[in-house]
Amino acid sequence: MLYSKLFGKTVKNAPSDATLTSHKLLYQAGFIRESTAGRYFILPLGQLVQSKIMGIVRYEMNKAGAQEMLSPVLHPLVLWEETNRTKTTGFELMKIRDRREIWFALGGTAEEMFVDVVRKFRPSYKDLPFNIYQFAMKFRDELRARGGLLRVREFIMKDAYSFDVDEENFKKEYKNMWNTYSQIFKKMGLNTIVVESDNGYIGGEYCHEFVVESDIGETSFLTDREKYNAHVDVALFERDDINSTEEEKPFKIVEQPEWVKTMDDNIKHYQLPKSRFLKNVVYKNRITKEIIIAVIRGDLDVNKTKLEHAVNAVGQLEDATEQDLTKIGTKRGHVHSWGHKGARYIGDLSLKTVKNFIGGQKEKSTDTINVNYGRDFTCEKLADIALAKETYLLETGKKLVEKKGIEVGNIFQLGYHYSKKMKDATFIDKNGKEKPFYMGCYGIGIGRTLAAIVEKFHDEQGIIWPESVAPYKYHLIGLDLKDQSIKSKVHQVYKELLAKGREVLFDDREDITAGNKFADADLIGIPYRLVVSKRTGDKIELKKRTEKSTRLVSLDELAS
Repeated sequence: MLYSKLFGKTVKNAPSDATLTSHKLLYQAGFIRESTAGRYFILPLGQLVQSKIMGIVRYEMNKAGAQEMLSPVLHPLVLWEETNRTKTTGFELMKIRDRREIWFALGGTAEEMFVDVVRKFRPSYKDLPFNIYQFAMKFRDELRARGGLLRVREFIMKDAYSFDVDEENFKKEYKNMWNTYSQIFKKMGLNTIVVESDNGYIGGEYCHEFVVESDIGETSFLTDREKYNAHVDVALFERDDINSTEEEKPFKIVEQPEWVKTMDDNIKHYQLPKSRFLKNVVYKNRITKEIIIAVIRGDLDVNKTKLEHAVNAVGQLEDATEQDLTKIGTKRGHVHSWGHKGARYIGDLSLKTVKNFIGGQKEKSTDTINVNYGRDFTCEKLADIALAKETYLLETGKKLVEKKGIEVGNIFQLGYHYSKKMKDATFIDKNGKEKPFYMGCYGIGIGRTLAAIVEKFHDEQGIIWPESVAPYKYHLIGLDLKDQSIKSKVHQVYKELLAKGREVLFDDREDITAGNKFADADLIGIPYRLVVSKRTGDKIELKKRTEKSTRLVSLDELAS
């Protein structure tokens, strides 16, 4: 490719709102341009990298036995209504209506579509298992698009869906995809950490994210630096025993100064640590309008994701408003740990680690002390609804450490989540009976992966592409091009490299200084820089992007 003809040249300045390195460099180097917020043009250089990434994914998926296909971008909304996901996605579903007055969803994820196409074939057990995948545009009406390609509203995803006869067979495919993903990212030069995560609006019981460790990542996870890695949404920890062997004291209502309103006020007044107090956090189910009161030990925080699972309301809880509190007869700062009519009480496991709690029935000038779970109050259920944090201990005694990373892929166990909600999502077993599919799904964000590569591979001068995904292998630079002999030679080098099947970006511009050409080459980040000039004589200067030193080679050496 002649650089003079390339659509999308380098520029000196990044957008004023660009904060991440990948956003800045991809813009400056001519790989992307923003259309509207969260929607990007992938320019020719970017498309070459994206195609390389997709090629690696495609090769490894096919090698693993998966089969590529393509589904429509517009999903009949009735399919999403079958699974009740029109209201429970983790993003705002984008909808469109055609001239026939039929509603469609712009696909944000494609579970329903793949179930629909499979059920049309009415497979038997002999046809299972199989794994089918696609590269397709996804649309998510994110509240805030940010970070260049890391959080966008429109992007290409490789999404795959496996169909099995039962859980035992599914686990084999889950492990197959786990290994395949590890190999995919390894080929791109990315070291990934496999992190236990929450299935969220996708459904199912467990999943894992493939995360590239990075301080700018939006994924926070906790690790013991050995085997345990879990997203903060699902991370476990051992609740320390505060005083569970202490003798239970008589329950009392006591006078309390009116200035005691917050947890810090309680600590100051009673001269006791946070762990000795009851804390209540109130949520509302935005669909059913139920009020949920989470009761927890004062030194812990409620994990909303865990709470949603405890009440079977994934993606449905939001912070209660003052108006919501009024409906159950209370106000902020005066929520009771039991007794509000119309509210559901869910307690954390930590309630059993303390004897003689303080709090639970706050009034204007009184509160309660010596409150004990089981004797003085109970909740609808006790569950793990607490947020794990750095320094908390695992059952093994190891301390948790918090890290951040960029999620580049995920694998989900879906089980029967979709096949039992969608009509005729079944196969015929050996006995001629209909049984629901056992499913899994597996995603890789192509743009996110591209951005993650840049975040990991760059220096002060620009991008440093791994060879496996670089837009070109060689960046050929011609200097002293007003000398016809040099010009002729560099064009001959270009032609011979192309004839050998080499990928070459040739900077053939005659009116640009050597310094500017070298700066552009470093910014674009192609693995090898070649220079032909008066100084190189009958040789070619070769420099690897990751190295400072150069060496002279012949065209024959280079071409071979």
